[in-house]
Amino acid sequence: MKIICNKQNMSDALTNVSKAAADKSTIPALEGVKMKLNKDRLSLTGYDLEIGINTTVPVVSEDVGEAVIKDVKSFTSMIKSMPTDEIEIEFDDNLGIHISGGTTNYSITALSADEYPAIPDMNIGEEIVMSQSVLKSLINETVFAVATNDTKPIFKGELFEIEDNKLNVVALDSFRLAVRSETIKCSESYKFVVPSKTLTEVSKLLKDEDDLTVSIRVTKKQVVFSFSDYTVFSRLLEGEFHNYRGSIPKTSVTEVIIDRRELIDCLERASLMVSERVKSPVRCTFDGGAVKIICSTPMGKFEDENPAEVTGPKIEIGFNCRYFLDPLKVISDDKIKLMMNGGNLPMKIVPCDGEEYTYLVLPVRLK
Repeated sequence: MKIICNKQNMSDALTNVSKAAADKSTIPALEGVKMKLNKDRLSLTGYDLEIGINTTVPVVSEDVGEAVIKDVKSFTSMIKSMPTDEIEIEFDDNLGIHISGGTTNYSITALSADEYPAIPDMNIGEEIVMSQSVLKSLINETVFAVATNDTKPIFKGELFEIEDNKLNVVALDSFRLAVRSETIKCSESYKFVVPSKTLTEVSKLLKDEDDLTVSIRVTKKQVVFSFSDYTVFSRLLEGEFHNYRGSIPKTSVTEVIIDRRELIDCLERASLMVSERVKSPVRCTFDGGAVKIICSTPMGKFEDENPAEVTGPKIEIGFNCRYFLDPLKVISDDKIKLMMNGGNLPMKIVPCDGEEYTYLVLPVRLK
C-alpha cells in the first residue's frame, strides 16, 4: 500500500498517539503504533492496554491495509527530517516501509497488524458533551493534587461526579484536596475515577476554544473522550473514592481576603530558602490587616508581609510552601478567600464569590 501525506500532519499525529504506546511490553506490537489505511484516511493508534490514543490523518491513496510501526521514535524523526512538505510512504509485501521525499529515502521494517491486540469498543455508554476549554480547565486546575504513590491506587486518578447538571472533578493526596465544579447539560448521575495519566494526555490535546466540544462516554470499566480528530480511551480505576465532602469544613473562625498574585510572589520569595535537602515550612501569621510570612532554615531567614482583610481571631499556621502555591497558581481570580479554624486544621481556599473551586491544604506542625 502507498500513501502521500503532509509531513507536519503525519509527524504531529505520530508524536501524539505514541504517548499511549507501551514503553516495554511482552507484546512487542504494543510498543509501536498501528497504522490502518482506508483509501484517503489513515488511522493511527497507540495503546498500552491501559490507555489508548487514536487519530485520523488525511492522505492521498486508493489502497487499504494495515501494519504496525515498531520503532515509532525513529520513524517520526525520519518523517520530520524530510526536505519536502509532501512525503510518500509505501509498505511492501514483506513488511518493509519505504519513506521518500525529494532525494531522501529511508527503508525500515514493520510488524504485522495481526500481532496488535483488539481495540476496545469506543461507541459505548451515553454521551456527555461539554466545551473543550471547560474540560481542559477542570483537569489543569485539579490534577496537581493527584497522589503520586501507590499506597492507595484509587487516588492516582480523579473523581468525575455528575449530578443534577453539575460536574465536580476531585483530586486528593495525603496533603491537599482540589475540587472544581462546572454546570453542564447532563441530567443523568455518574461517578467514575479516571487515571491522571489519561487526563494529562487529554488536556494536552484539548483546545482552549469555547465553541469546540468534547464527548465523554463511560461504562463500568472504561471511559472514552472524543474531540476534534482525536479519541482517547482508558480503563477506569476501581475502588471506592474517599468521601471528600466530609473532609471540607463548612464553617471557619478566621477568614482572609487577599490578593492572589501578591501572595504567590511572597511565597515564591520564601521558597528560595527551601530545597529538597533543606526542608522547612513557611510560618503564616494572619492578624489585623496583614499576613506575615516567615521561613527559617539552616541557610538563613526570610520575612515578608502582605496586606489582607482578616476577619476573626489571629491565627499562626505553617505550610509546605509548594503545597500552598500549587492551588494559587491555577486559580485565575485576582482575589481569593482563605478560611481557617486554627493552626492545626486544614485551610480552605475558595472564591470570594461563587463555588467554582475549593482547595484544602493541610498545615505543617510548627515548632
